[in-house]
Amino acid sequence: MPYLALASDYDGTLAEHGRLTPEGRAALVRLRSSGCKVVLITGRELGDFERVCPELSLFDRLVTENGAVLVDSATGRQRALTSGPPPRLIEELGKRGLTSLYRGQVIVATTDAYEQELRDAIAAAELDWRLTLNKGAIMALPAGVDKALGLRAALGELGIAADATVGVGDAENDIALLKACGLGVAVAGALPALREVADWVTSGDHGQGVAELVDRWLADGLAGLGRR
Repeated sequence: MPYLALASDYDGTLAEHGRLTPEGRAALVRLRSSGCKVVLITGRELGDFERVCPELSLFDRLVTENGAVLVDSATGRQRALTSGPPPRLIEELGKRGLTSLYRGQVIVATTDAYEQELRDAIAAAELDWRLTLNKGAIMALPAGVDKALGLRAALGELGIAADATVGVGDAENDIALLKACGLGVAVAGALPALREVADWVTSGDHGQGVAELVDRWLADGLAGLGRR
């Protein structure tokens, strides 16, 4: 089956220090020019993502908040794939001193130094929420919400099968993404946990790694690569 779509993480994959690299941008343009689709999947909420990467037209779909919100990049239409944090969770977080939080429509995040406080607040609020690590950050979302969920929603709108999709990332929260795709790729600087589940690890990091992937894709359709 030919690969028809790329599902890519942003920070640490296409971007370095929060900014899309020139190599990464050029690779996306080349891939889309070939007729393939590009889905961007990030832990950031939409406003924060637009601040660091205003070129939404580079992507056919955006999945923000680590899989919780689907965005049509052409129209700006957002669709939350689950409900957001109830007031009782925010109240419990405040009781534990966690008032300065990263919040979106659904996601609640902080640094991993406050993992226990976040766990305790979720338990006190009696919620079925899960925590996901992301290179020093920790994100809380309803159970079952991850990058794989957002990917399936995006691919459903594009009419593309997961088996015809290549996923690429660099961190722990990309594990679900790579496992959901027909081929999973880690850039060179990816964390060991992601490298272990990847089918291929690029020799280049950040946008250079994505460019390496795209160049091989356009040259031979990623022949010889498959699930380990």
